[in-house]
Amino acid sequence: MVGTFYRSPSPESPPFTDLNAKVSENSVVCIIEAMKIMNEIQAETKGTILEIFVENGQPVEYGQRLFKVKVG
Repeated sequence: MVGTFYRSPSPESPPFTDLNAKVSENSVVCIIEAMKIMNEIQAETKGTILEIFVENGQPVEYGQRLFKVKVG
């Protein structure tokens, strides 16, 4: 396990992104907590979120797909 996936900055906050949301290269889409450090993850491409592969609070591994993004 590398870390824990979080869709929002806190349980009371709305998610960073959702299905069909438009993102840009520097849009924060989630947080991965690793060793008590919260790492903001950016989309790295411009497009639309088509699918979210991980549930909030779920452990994630290196190289695991988190989102499906339609580039454009």
